Amino acid sequence: MTETARRAVTPWRSGEPPAEDLDRIIDALCRLLPAWLPRQRWYAGKGHAAPEVRPLLAEAVVPGDPALVQTVFRSGDGECYQLLIGATAAPAEAGTGVPADTVIGTSRTRDGRHLTLYEAGSDPEPLSRLLDRFVAAEPSGALAFYRFPGARIPEGLRARPLTAEQSNTSVAFGDRMMLKVLRRIVPGANPELEMLAALERAGDVPSAAPLAWAETVGPFGAEPATLCILQEFVPSRGDGWSIATAEAEACVRGACDSVAPPGGFSAESFALGQATAQVHLALAQQLEARTLSPPETAELTDALMTRLDHALAEVPDITPYVRGLRTAYQDLRETVRRGNPLPVQRVHGDLHLGQVLRAADGWVLIDFEGEPGHPLAERRHPQPAVRDVAAMLRSFDYAAHHALGRILGAPPAERTSGDPRGTRLTRRASAWAVHNRRAFCAGYTAAGGRDPRTSPVLLRAFEADKAVYEVLYEARNRPEWLPIPLAAVRRLAHGNRSAG
Repeated sequence: MTETARRAVTPWRSGEPPAEDLDRIIDALCRLLPAWLPRQRWYAGKGHAAPEVRPLLAEAVVPGDPALVQTVFRSGDGECYQLLIGATAAPAEAGTGVPADTVIGTSRTRDGRHLTLYEAGSDPEPLSRLLDRFVAAEPSGALAFYRFPGARIPEGLRARPLTAEQSNTSVAFGDRMMLKVLRRIVPGANPELEMLAALERAGDVPSAAPLAWAETVGPFGAEPATLCILQEFVPSRGDGWSIATAEAEACVRGACDSVAPPGGFSAESFALGQATAQVHLALAQQLEARTLSPPETAELTDALMTRLDHALAEVPDITPYVRGLRTAYQDLRETVRRGNPLPVQRVHGDLHLGQVLRAADGWVLIDFEGEPGHPLAERRHPQPAVRDVAAMLRSFDYAAHHALGRILGAPPAERTSGDPRGTRLTRRASAWAVHNRRAFCAGYTAAGGRDPRTSPVLLRAFEADKAVYEVLYEARNRPEWLPIPLAAVRRLAHGNRSAG
């Protein structure tokens, strides 16, 4: 957006916009969002009729042009979404105004001027000024901004929106801070705030220190809802997914540096296992940790069975493996019934290679909100730590086969089994995954975590549950990748863990 366009008209010169203009913007959004929302990756109601939306919160947090309006809408399915709305007199056209791919539509001010309304999560101008609200840390109408004790928030840093595809919006401020703007909004204690605070209390844990947060005041009833979390920025070489898939591709091609068969990344996998164990130990020390009773274990395995039934109803490809998967869950229940306690604690809840950063001195775990699509109470509920371990083991499998797809130039469903080169490279990819899964488990154990390989029944049950989740996800979003989790389902149904 050019400076000329920014100065063309200032819809609100100081303070908040007139109430009439804000009402017009909200009315326009209620009209425009039903067609816009289903096109967004993070919207959960895809495949349904155009959603009706109802505004729950609208606060002009940054005046001027562009102005920034922080909003929360409830869709027809009951989900609540936060949108950072930019409002500007600049037109939506290449080179002179708002990028076309961010435009939601237009509104008018009370004096008849046109405003372009756009999704502002990628606009540095208003996001840079949003930082002032965290510096002030004071209530603002329906919003409240808070700082953690002792946190220092420097002023005047330029916002740099991050472009990686993800469920939330992430904004870096220099190399000092990172702001996470949550998309799906739920009232109640935020699990990421809880766990970041716990890890900060524990000290010397590979996570990013929390600095501040913003939450609602009033619109959700008695309990506030967290909207944004500001934390320290972690300078890194990249995320685990990018690094691991590059290493896997090199090894599958036979070009990796390590002499270990098939080498590559194993030292990093070992270190990542250590970092995961350190986080688990700190969470167990700072937050709730106990053992499940047999009735609670039965409730847990019933939930695994229910998820399997839901997946079966939608993806009949798993029919041949259902009996073996149910046996895996029943074996878990029987193991506890025989007197083997099942320890539970707060866990990451959505751990995979994309949720870790390779900092200069080791791996750092990020994004502790859990699986955003799951209920808040479930995300805050203590779980076996092996759930995180199983999820990371599945991520190594995905990294290997994603790299394989890049080499062969085709997703799994399009590969021919009669291709000798494809068969040979597939074996190398599988060997890379096994090699790094073992290294991760060894590192986890070396750092004081319970060796997951000594609890094969537990590990098999939770890895199977994760693979079933992946089957459902791929069937809905990337059917060409369905063979990856289906292969894991087949392996786990037959009792083969391939983790050590």
